[in-house]
Amino acid sequence: MLNSGQPEADPESTSFADRAYLAIRDKLIMLDIRPNEAIVESALAAELQFGRTPVREALKRLEVDRLVVSYPRRGTFATGVDVADLRHISQIRVNLEPVAARTAAEAASPATREQLSRLADDTDALDVAGIDSDELMRWDLVVHRAVYRAAGNPHLEDVLVRYDNLATRIFCLFLDRLPTVATHVGEHARLLRAIAAADGDAAAAIALEHVTGFEESVRAVI
Repeated sequence: MLNSGQPEADPESTSFADRAYLAIRDKLIMLDIRPNEAIVESALAAELQFGRTPVREALKRLEVDRLVVSYPRRGTFATGVDVADLRHISQIRVNLEPVAARTAAEAASPATREQLSRLADDTDALDVAGIDSDELMRWDLVVHRAVYRAAGNPHLEDVLVRYDNLATRIFCLFLDRLPTVATHVGEHARLLRAIAAADGDAAAAIALEHVTGFEESVRAVI
């Protein structure tokens, strides 16, 4: 699996429930747990080597994220993926992704700018021809989350992480039909360098171009 060297959370400082949440969220986003699939707490806990309680707590959080849904007397299921939601999700992202990119460019610390520059170098160094689409989408998530974090607004970060996750689930349905995944992921190097250079106008423009371009690519194959 691709790794940016910057984990989303430090395993040593997070609770079992937090770790379970991140692990299950990743499986839902990348469709390792398929849409509408029943989720059996005991089986998932055994697979991930967590107790039932952390898994149960994680699933409650994931329900708020619209990644799982629970029904009385029926159980818990991965939410379905409706491509019609792409328009609603994109409406939020086209407005907020440029805000996050511009804010990061204007407010990031020198240490964060250095980190984003390294991430840009890592993105340029990717052997996109030798990496499967799933791994490219994981890299896409890594970069987006780094940008959201760099903006320094936890409320904005929470909203964008949630909707980027939902968008990624939709994208993953069509990965085998999207010939431009590598190109879109490669665009992140420009975005990261614009933020590192404190160029808010460029960062916002690139972020908007990226979000609209990916949506258009998906719509072209639906």
